Amino acid sequence: MSIKMVGLVSAVALGLGMMAHGAMAQVAAPPTPPIVLPQDVAFEGTMTVAVDATDLNQRVIKIQQTVPAKPGPLVLMLPKWLPGKHHPANGNIQRIAGLVITANGQPVKWKRDAVDMNAFHVEVPAGAGELKVAFQYLAPTVASTARIVLTNDMLNLQWEFASLYPAGYYASRIPITASITLPEGWGYATALETAGKTGNTVQFKTTDYETFIDSPLFSGRYFKTYDIDPDGPVPARLNVMADKPTQVEASEDIVAIHRKMMDQAYKLFGAPHYDHYDFLISATDWLGDIGLEHHQSTEIGMEPKWLTDWKNEYVGRDVLTHELVHSWNGKFRRPADMWTPNYQVPMRGSLLWVYEGQTQYWGHILAARSGLYSKDQELEYLAIMAAGLDNLPGRQWRDLADTTNDPALSARAAQTWRAWQRSEEYYTEGYLIWLDADTLIREKTNGKKSLDDFAKAFFGVNPGSRTPVTYTFDDIVTGLNNVYAYDWATFLNDRLHSAGPGAPLDGITRGGYKLVYTDTPTAYYKATETLRKNVNLAYSLGIAINSKDALISAVQWDSPAFKAGMAPNATLIAVNGKAYDAEILKTAITAAKTGTDPIELLVKVDDNYRTFKVDYHGGLRYPKLERIEGRKPLLDDILAEKK
Repeated sequence: MSIKMVGLVSAVALGLGMMAHGAMAQVAAPPTPPIVLPQDVAFEGTMTVAVDATDLNQRVIKIQQTVPAKPGPLVLMLPKWLPGKHHPANGNIQRIAGLVITANGQPVKWKRDAVDMNAFHVEVPAGAGELKVAFQYLAPTVASTARIVLTNDMLNLQWEFASLYPAGYYASRIPITASITLPEGWGYATALETAGKTGNTVQFKTTDYETFIDSPLFSGRYFKTYDIDPDGPVPARLNVMADKPTQVEASEDIVAIHRKMMDQAYKLFGAPHYDHYDFLISATDWLGDIGLEHHQSTEIGMEPKWLTDWKNEYVGRDVLTHELVHSWNGKFRRPADMWTPNYQVPMRGSLLWVYEGQTQYWGHILAARSGLYSKDQELEYLAIMAAGLDNLPGRQWRDLADTTNDPALSARAAQTWRAWQRSEEYYTEGYLIWLDADTLIREKTNGKKSLDDFAKAFFGVNPGSRTPVTYTFDDIVTGLNNVYAYDWATFLNDRLHSAGPGAPLDGITRGGYKLVYTDTPTAYYKATETLRKNVNLAYSLGIAINSKDALISAVQWDSPAFKAGMAPNATLIAVNGKAYDAEILKTAITAAKTGTDPIELLVKVDDNYRTFKVDYHGGLRYPKLERIEGRKPLLDDILAEKK
């Protein structure tokens, strides 16, 4: 019998039963045991966690914990809502296995919560003073299942998948002492402070669980640390691990640029809100990509040659400054609805256009001011970003404010029609909003004030403190008015709730530039294509094609290709009857400018071949910024090194 028939028979039987017995009363599901809410009280005792990360073949990370406990019910939880991720981290819980809990040498039964799957209910037996907890984290072995955190040469250990914590307490009130056993000879770095080392096992000083979770560890076979602030207020280090020993080597000139980065950050924000700062960077083809902020460190994945081919491997360097800025904006000063007492309480992202948007702005400005980018490289990036938003049809139906829900809605899953659906434009459109505000202040005050003044006053409060200070929309408005009196509430609301077509480009125009399109890509555009391994014709035909397999990875909504009926995930076979390659396609686009015939694209969809006639005659179009004659180049002033 087929599954469909089984379902039909069951439905008929159910119907007959209901007719025989009359209407059945609805019965509610039994309630789940309660999970006590976090309280601002001290946890009695100190948890310990010991991690064994030496299994490089099967990549099974072993964890052992002790949790002080009193007899009675207790809930242990794997962290779920994590700062910086903006959505519940549900993936880790499915890779937790072999969970065994004991007390006084005897097994203690556990039961998973029926709703919060990351929570485990236990009954601590009489006479017990602590629980012993053991489990494994089954680290992914292929990227198709999840992000790779352990390879033959490096480890990115995030303590949230290597520890459980008790419900009922603020995370900051739970003491913990951690240790980790690493493969022989591997170097390591973390914002945690080392207490000692025995063989391959590192012991860390006792800290609170919040600081612990916020202090991931990078470790690698090929590992090198650079002092990038020898004369600064507190230590700052660039910790690099790589697939090959040569890939951790940085020239003195490169180190000097990173030292300038720290100097420019302090000139912008004032005193730091950390005791020391560690950049944790992997230069790799194998470890999973990451860019995640922490209060005293940051996890960053870079291209393998980012240090050894500095001239060409420059796209994405702003991630260093972006994550550094987060120590001030996001970790120290934090949106009020993103602060939570532990990792079970949901976060909300209504102010991500400040948390991420203004951080995106300052990250790029600092990259230019310090020399991570040249001025031209930053202007070329800005052109690409502005063009993407200016040609974003999704702005017609969905405003920027609503995209702050995207992390919780989709957890950054792939989208078929991204330009129509929209996805987290609070980063890039946020950049444009803050550029708009910066140029407005500079213009209105004849250069006497700028958004720099807001940054130092708003993020530089309580120098040296690591205790978060939250902010609201009204706090942002007040801070801006303290720099320059204006109707900032209307200014911000208009931009948060504006609709397309077109993007808010006033900051670029007021900055002395305009967005134009030419038939030649800029150096940054070409470098981005090289990095992404694609041919990006978004502003002409409206498609992007993978360089390796000719797969059409994206079709721009409402573009000429879209109107011809094309969709993503088809393979481009031929152009006007000739076998596809990038130059043949570009030549066809250029030739169509002077003709009337459509461009014919033969594609393979599944096992079907189809020809699409794309009626486009606008030639190749690539974005760039062009100076506006007679207008003061405020953008140049913004990008200039701060003296």
